[in-house]
Amino acid sequence: MLPPGLSTPHEVSQYYDDLYYAGIASGKWRPFVYPFGALGGFLAILALILDNRRSRIRRYVVYATYAFMCYFHIWCMISFRARNAAAAFGLGLIAAFSNLFIGAVGCAIYRDDCRRLQRRSGVVKPGIKDVGANGLASSTGTEHASVSNVNGDARHRLPNGAVSNTPDHSVESPLPPFYWQAVPQDSLIERADWVLDAFTSFRGIGWTWQRSGLPPPPSFVEDALGGAVDIVERPEPVRVSRTGVRRLSDRAALVRESAINVVIGYIVLDAVKTLGIHDPYMWGYMDAAPPAFLPEVIRQSFALTRTYRLSISCTAIYTALWFAFKLGPFFFCGILGPKWIGVRGEAWMNPACMFGSFSSVLDHGLAGWWGGWWHQTFRIVFEEPAGWLIASLGAEQRSTVGSLISVFTAFFLSGCLHASGSYTQLGDTRPILGQMRFFLLQACGVTLQTFAVRGLKAAGLTQRLPKRVRQLGNLVMVMFWMYHTAPLLCDDFARGGIWLFEPVPVSIFRGLGLGPKGGGGWWLWSDLFAWRTGEHWWNTGIAL
Repeated sequence: MLPPGLSTPHEVSQYYDDLYYAGIASGKWRPFVYPFGALGGFLAILALILDNRRSRIRRYVVYATYAFMCYFHIWCMISFRARNAAAAFGLGLIAAFSNLFIGAVGCAIYRDDCRRLQRRSGVVKPGIKDVGANGLASSTGTEHASVSNVNGDARHRLPNGAVSNTPDHSVESPLPPFYWQAVPQDSLIERADWVLDAFTSFRGIGWTWQRSGLPPPPSFVEDALGGAVDIVERPEPVRVSRTGVRRLSDRAALVRESAINVVIGYIVLDAVKTLGIHDPYMWGYMDAAPPAFLPEVIRQSFALTRTYRLSISCTAIYTALWFAFKLGPFFFCGILGPKWIGVRGEAWMNPACMFGSFSSVLDHGLAGWWGGWWHQTFRIVFEEPAGWLIASLGAEQRSTVGSLISVFTAFFLSGCLHASGSYTQLGDTRPILGQMRFFLLQACGVTLQTFAVRGLKAAGLTQRLPKRVRQLGNLVMVMFWMYHTAPLLCDDFARGGIWLFEPVPVSIFRGLGLGPKGGGGWWLWSDLFAWRTGEHWWNTGIAL
């Protein structure tokens, strides 16, 4: 609990700094430093890069390194702490997410169940395994290819696109420019690139395990994957998924849009941070009076004060994530581009934003909030365990039981991730009663609304209401649920000190004198991280 009497954000930050250094000096905690902090994940990924399908010993090595990684990350959460507020939360969140994500993707790699979209360049070297659109492997020795039908009979694609069943190996045709690439077997460098690509594609964009909610690639890519050879790569109309995620094929348009949005996001993030830091609640004082600049009607109302603080907190969370997602396409497509990272630098491989359309909330309520509008970065680590559990229990995926398992598994695991981040913060947090309870209540809310909607449809009431009335009802229900449950999340963030983190290096508004006393000036990242020299290599590195 914060000591009473701290009057500025700087004093609160200094209190957490003193708490951190006292814990390190006493041996209660160890300093979290890179590169040692990445050791567990590095070894697990390295074991997959070293081809695990050629001997039984290497398979056991994969199991052993994954077990070690899980143990290492749990040990890090218990023993290590970071001084920086965001890094302290990220320590627990990323450690827990790595255990789930590397397990899910690593299992698919181990089973040889995933392929990545790749552009074919030049002549295909003999012996490289190529995978066609039907997922079947074929060896190609020249820039021409044979394909296999479902019966395994050799067929050959003619130059005009027709397929001949004649087993004449002299008939050849040019290969499509795009194909599904299996894990490379003959080149360690290519295999390392392939595996690292898999572990940096959180939603599986350009992979056969791409998560739902993303629009398909341009038609010329789909045609090439279907076997077409003569295609023309040119910008196409923007493709939009059912949840509102947009995929552009025009690189210039994407870079221009991303650059504008990065500037807007930066300004909004700076403004929200500057406004919020005036409120001692954001420092961690849960019972603090509302800021004096608020109108009296808000300051005298518990409900309006809570609404104001939730609005600031949720806007800060959304804007920070939205800004980070906008940086992705700007960097990978605009700065690097296809010249440096190949097909990963194409516009259609970088969705404009990972958030969907807010219409999902209006149309589907709380389920639309979490399943359509909100970012789906963690989706694979929720769906894979849920799918395994449903199969183990013998339930149908789309049945009522299957849906309940999926919903509660997803929110339970999300609660585990965020509770892990809460646990590794320096403040007086509530990992179980705060973050975990918030996400479990979202599962309850989604379930209650789903059954309520089914009941209204069965009674014939839903069909009689205009669409706008139904959307208003969904919006009211979501706002009501968030008003009563979101404080569990936002209060815990405040207790942990995460709102003290400076999200931008240069603050326009605080540079103009709009920040509170001790709230910082123009430059805010003077002590974001530092080099630490310890007694051994494992406690030497970049300390956050």
